[in-house]
Amino acid sequence: MKLICESDNLEDYLLELDVVDFSHPLIKSKVNDLFIESLNEIEIVQTAFEYVRDSISHSFDINSTHVTCKASEVLNYKDGICYAKSNLLAAILRSKGIPVGFCYQFLTKGDTPDTGYCIHALNAVYFKTLERWIRLDARGNKEGVATLFSIDKEYLAFPIRKQYREKDYPIIYTKPNTNTIAALKQSTDCQMLMQNLPAQL
Repeated sequence: MKLICESDNLEDYLLELDVVDFSHPLIKSKVNDLFIESLNEIEIVQTAFEYVRDSISHSFDINSTHVTCKASEVLNYKDGICYAKSNLLAAILRSKGIPVGFCYQFLTKGDTPDTGYCIHALNAVYFKTLERWIRLDARGNKEGVATLFSIDKEYLAFPIRKQYREKDYPIIYTKPNTNTIAALKQSTDCQMLMQNLPAQL
């Protein structure tokens, strides 16, 4: 699939946003902890991706009692769903001057269409050294879900199953989708959030 940038200006993929709050002290502290000066661009992205994937739990996997949204909230509570975790990965990498966008998939909520559909969020990162965008999915691994960092091939959490009408959206957005953010902000717990997951952008 050919990815399409919402903006031709890479600076738009570096902006600090309300939910991508990389000036927050918690984000700054974590950035200082994660990276040493000798890391190159690819190593920085891999380190950030693997941290968010492995050290931040997916809220549904742990039956979390709260809902996080802002990157700083995700870091504080150490959990979030894909919408929130993509905010954190964007915040960490944007703070390092690496352009990051938001991408989406249309997926079944469960294993089959009778469970309903929802929007899944992931990130796209622009590698200046490679002169191209690469999608990365920091959802978090579990049984049946395995994402990897790679600059050669995509290893996303959920391969598209066309027979179930699932699909990739090709656009790399500069900001998180308003429907996904609204779902986070309007839900007081994960049970409510599961019911509020949007099925369209």
